[in-house]
Amino acid sequence: MRQADSPPKGAQTLLTGLSLVRLVADGARKASELQRVTGLPRSTVHRLLQALKSEGYLRDTPAGLRLGPTLIELGFSALSSNPLAAVARPFLEDLAAEVLDTVHLAVRDHESVLYLVKIPGQRGAEMRSRVGSRMPLTRTGIGKAILLDDEPAIWAECWRAEAPADETAAAPAANTAGAKAEEDFLGRMHHYRKGGYAYDMEENEPGIRCVAAPVRDGSRAIVGAISVSATAPYMPPNRMRELLTPVQDVADAISKEMGHKVAG
Repeated sequence: MRQADSPPKGAQTLLTGLSLVRLVADGARKASELQRVTGLPRSTVHRLLQALKSEGYLRDTPAGLRLGPTLIELGFSALSSNPLAAVARPFLEDLAAEVLDTVHLAVRDHESVLYLVKIPGQRGAEMRSRVGSRMPLTRTGIGKAILLDDEPAIWAECWRAEAPADETAAAPAANTAGAKAEEDFLGRMHHYRKGGYAYDMEENEPGIRCVAAPVRDGSRAIVGAISVSATAPYMPPNRMRELLTPVQDVADAISKEMGHKVAG
C-alpha cells in the first residue's frame, strides 16, 4: 500500500501529469473521473492535481476542473514562435477583408489538423473551429490540402481512422458502403492533387463548405494550408470555383515568404 500511495517519480510522473491535463482539455471535470479513466490511485491523482493547479496548468471552477492560465500563456508563446502564423497573418487578413468569409490557417499535428489562425467572417455565421482546436484531416478541406503530397495509401489509412462507425461496421452492407465511400474519397483526393486545392463539402460540419490550398516552405514540403469557409448559401459551386484563384494566390504568397520558389 505504501508503494501505491507514494508519489510517482521521473519521466512517468511527467507523462501522467500531462495525461491529466489532456483529459481535462477533452472534458473531464472531476478528480474521480480522472481516477476512473487512468486507473491511478486516488492519492496519486490528488497529488498530481495539486501540483498542476499550484503551477497554473489546471484550476478549480464552480463547474469543475479547467485548463489554467499557464497553458494560455504557453499557448500564445507557441503561436507567436511559429513563423508560419506570423508570416501568414497579414495575407490572411487581406484575404478575409476581400472575401468577407472565415479564413483559417492550420498545420498537421500528428493525425489531426491544428488551427493556428482564425479570422471570422462578416456574414454572422459561426463555426466550431477555433485557434488551438483540432479537426479531422480527411473531413476538412484544410486537412485534405495538407495531405495532397502524401501517398494514396496514407490517404486511405487516415480516412479509415477517421471514418464514422457506420462506415466501418462489420456488416456486409456497411462494408460495401464503406468501401464505396473510401473509393470516392480517394478519387476526390487524386483530383484535388492535380489542381493543387481541396474542398470541404459539408463533410466536417453540416452546412459549412470551404476552399483550401496548401502552403509550402523552401524544401517544397507542405507545411500547412489555408482555407476560406462559409455556410452553404454563400458557397454554391460556382463561387467555390471563383475562390480557387484568390485562395491559391494567397497560399503561394505565403509559401514564397516561407522560402518556396513558386513556379512562374
